[in-house]
Amino acid sequence: MLFSHGPAAFPDMATCTRTVWKVLAGCQRQLLRAGGPAYTGTSQTAPKNLPVRTFAAVKALKKGKKEDAAKDSKKEKRVIDDKDRHKPYGKTAWVPVDDVYIMRFYPRTTYGVEDAIDMLKNFQRLDFTPHNQPVYIDLRLNMKLEKKKKVDPFVSTVHVPHPIKTEMNKVLVFTEDPNQAKVAQENGAAFAGGAELIQAILDDEISADFYVAVPEMLPKLVPLKNKLRKKFPKSKRGSVGINIPKMLALFKTGHEYMVESDCYIRTQIATLDMPKENILANLQAILIDVCSHRPADMGPFIERAIIASHTSEALWFKSEDVLPKPAEEKE
Repeated sequence: MLFSHGPAAFPDMATCTRTVWKVLAGCQRQLLRAGGPAYTGTSQTAPKNLPVRTFAAVKALKKGKKEDAAKDSKKEKRVIDDKDRHKPYGKTAWVPVDDVYIMRFYPRTTYGVEDAIDMLKNFQRLDFTPHNQPVYIDLRLNMKLEKKKKVDPFVSTVHVPHPIKTEMNKVLVFTEDPNQAKVAQENGAAFAGGAELIQAILDDEISADFYVAVPEMLPKLVPLKNKLRKKFPKSKRGSVGINIPKMLALFKTGHEYMVESDCYIRTQIATLDMPKENILANLQAILIDVCSHRPADMGPFIERAIIASHTSEALWFKSEDVLPKPAEEKE
C-alpha cells in the first residue's frame, strides 16, 4: 500500500511539533528585544534587554537659505533715472500723440497746483455737478527716519485760513478751577467742568467735537480713555495745556486730519465754490502742518499728492509748489 494509517505512519510528528514551537519561541524573544512589549501572555514586569541609543541625530543646517536671505536684504531697490532718455522706462513715449490713448503706456501727468484747481472748477461746469461740493487731497508720506525708525502715525489739528464748516466745533474743557471754567465759557466752550462731567459723557448725555483739559485733570480722566479714544486729551495734539483761550481758538475753528493705513492722509481742504486763492491758502496751511511732523533734513515728506472734488477725476499735483523753499525757511 502506498498510504498507510495510524501512529506508525507518522513516527516523527512529535519531533516536528517540538521543533516548530522552539522556532516560534525564538522569534518571540527576538521581537521583544527589538520592538518593546508585545501583547502576549509573557509578564510585562520581567526585565527585557531593550536596545539603547547613546547618540542623538543633529539636524543639518541649511546654510543656503540664510545666505540667500542675507543677500536679498542687502539688495537695494533699483532706481531708474529717466533723465535724458528718449522715452520713460517701460513706457511708449513721454507724451501721447493722439487725443485718445491708453493711459498705462504713458507717464502720468502731474499738474501745478493752480492748474489742478482750475481743472476741477472746469469739470464741475462741464458735468453740471453741485458747485459747493467738497475738495479732497490724498497724500502718501515717506514715514522713514534714521536707521530702522519710522514716524508714528499722528493726528493733528490745524487752523485753516478759510473755514470749511459754517458751524463752529463744540469744545469741552476739563478743569476744576472756577476761574478757568469762567474763562472757558467766555471764550466759547460748549461745556466746562471737572470730574462731574465724566459720568455724563459715559452715559452719552454730553458730547463734543473736541475735548481739552488742564494737566491736573489727566489722572482723573482715565475712565474716559476707552470712550473718547482718539479724542482723549493729549499734549502731543495740543489739547492739554494751561492756555485755555489759545486751545479754544484752535479747536473751535480747527480742521482735524490723521494718518491712515500707516502712511496715507485723506482729508477735505475746501469746497469747490471757494475762490481759487482760498483753496490754495487752505491747502498750503495743511501741507505745511503735515511736513512739520518730520525733520526737514530727511528729504521730502510727501511722496505723492492727489487733489479731487467729490465728482471729478483725481489729479496728481506738485506739492513742492505749495511748500516754502529751503532758502525761505533759512531766512
